[in-house]
Amino acid sequence: MAADGPPEQDIAISSPELMEIGARIKSFRLTRNWTLDHLANRASLSKSYISRLEDGDRHPSIAALLSISRAMGISLSTLLNEEPSSHSVSVVRGSETAAVPGNGLVYQVHSGGFPGSAMQPVRITISADRKGSELYRHDGEEWLYVLSGRLIVTIGSDKYAVDPGDSIHFDATVGHRLAANGGKDVEAILVACVAPKSLLTSYR
Repeated sequence: MAADGPPEQDIAISSPELMEIGARIKSFRLTRNWTLDHLANRASLSKSYISRLEDGDRHPSIAALLSISRAMGISLSTLLNEEPSSHSVSVVRGSETAAVPGNGLVYQVHSGGFPGSAMQPVRITISADRKGSELYRHDGEEWLYVLSGRLIVTIGSDKYAVDPGDSIHFDATVGHRLAANGGKDVEAILVACVAPKSLLTSYR
């Protein structure tokens, strides 16, 4: 059953930006002649949640956007209206990448999303003041590499401390949460990837 809420922390963005993202989600959905129910089922989100996103009444989360982009077969950068690359090489300049803050986290999408790309690289900052304890999940895998600070990753009932130079790779369908430890913000690179399908599964 689809979850009523997003599978990750909400992103605080301005109302115009919220409306633009919602309008793009709706446009991509209608272009495919999909109903809200169809997208909700494919993205493992509730119909009411997606409807509120499209209307600009709900802040999307990173994982919700990843789930929606994967369901639609487009990159996260395309969903966020970044210019997609038409070639197999994409160069993203740091000075041209917008930082989106919200709920104790700031992220920057670092991929132009060329056709067929399965990876979604994001630079994230987890605030030392970030609140909450909810565990969230989404389809696929995540790989994180810590640049600075100590990251505490909760996966299911286990907690892992990840220091600068360390990395962690896990199944994102398992409930997880990111937190900063030691009173300092954490800077990290996060790469989300669609889970590979087996040869037999791909023919079903």
